[in-house]
Amino acid sequence: MKDDTGGYPHEITVATLAAALEDIGGLDATKVTLLDVREQVEVQTCAMADFVHIPLMDVPREFASLPRDHALVVVCHHGMRSAQAVGFLRQQGFENAINLQGGIDAWARQIDTSMPTY
Repeated sequence: MKDDTGGYPHEITVATLAAALEDIGGLDATKVTLLDVREQVEVQTCAMADFVHIPLMDVPREFASLPRDHALVVVCHHGMRSAQAVGFLRQQGFENAINLQGGIDAWARQIDTSMPTY
């Protein structure tokens, strides 16, 4: 998931994430943590597998438990709240925080079309 400079990009597409999770191109899916910053009711509607749930408002209080040693992909509905979370996390030294462009809506429409949308 690292870019050409050896660092983590600020954003990735759902296709890039899907490739990482499928271990395409030598990427190791065990080295990706998904952080969902949506509210509980949204997570109950649809969610990706194997994610950590911390609502956006709780991220400043709970971020210390998040990994720093591999990709941390942050997800929300359309990518706005996750971008805020990534900005905050990067200010706290999480250079591995990456925003998922288009959020879970893009994931449901482009990758897992069986997933409900809202």
